[in-house]
Amino acid sequence: MQHWISYLRVSTERQGKFGLGIDAQREAVTTFATARRGEILAEYVEVESGKRDNRPALAAAIAHAKRAGAVLLIAKLDRLARSVSLISSLMEAGVEFQATDMPDANRFVVHIMAAVAEYEREQISSRTKAALAAAKARGVRLGVNGRVLADQAIAEAVEFCRPLENDVREIIARGASNLREIAAALNERGIPARQGGPWWPSNTAALVRRLDLTVGPISGGA
Repeated sequence: MQHWISYLRVSTERQGKFGLGIDAQREAVTTFATARRGEILAEYVEVESGKRDNRPALAAAIAHAKRAGAVLLIAKLDRLARSVSLISSLMEAGVEFQATDMPDANRFVVHIMAAVAEYEREQISSRTKAALAAAKARGVRLGVNGRVLADQAIAEAVEFCRPLENDVREIIARGASNLREIAAALNERGIPARQGGPWWPSNTAALVRRLDLTVGPISGGA
C-alpha cells in the first residue's frame, strides 16, 4: 500500500482562518489517495506565501515522509513553491513528492516549472518598480510607502491580474458562466484576491475586465 504525507498551503491568514482553498486541496489529495487505494498518514497545513522558502510545516512534513518512507502529496504543484531554491532543496532531501494535478511530472519538469514561475514573479516586481519610478519622474503624487494615488495604482492592479489569466481562462473553459461562479472557483483554488481576502463578484468583475475577457453581461454574477 502506498503511503503519503499531505501538505496543504494557503497564502494568507484570512484564508487559513476561513479555510478558503484548504477544503478543495484536502478533497483533491483524499480523492487521489483513495483512487489509488493508498493511505494518507498525516496532514500538514501552512499559511505562508509561495514567495517564502521558510516553511516550518513543510519541513515537518518532509521529515515525517522521510521517517515513514512515504511520498509528500500536494493538491497542485503551484501550492508547493514558486522558488527554484526550495524545489532544489526538496530534491536534495531525497523525499519523493507528487502533485494530484500532475502526478507523473518528473523532477526535470518540476524544476523547469519552478524556474519559470520564479522568473515571472521577478519580472512582475521589476515592471512594478519601473512603473513606480516613471510615475515619480512624471510628478505623480505618491502616498505612504511609495504607493501612488493615481494612475500607478491602476498599473499595479493590472500587474496583479496578469498571472491569474490562465486560471481564469481554465475556469471559464470548465463551464463558469458568470462572475459568482468564477469567484467561487478562484476561492476553491486557494487564490487570494489582491488585498488578501476572498473573491466576490465585484472584485472578480474588475479582474475579468483587466484581463479583457468576456463572461456574458458584467452584471450576470453580481
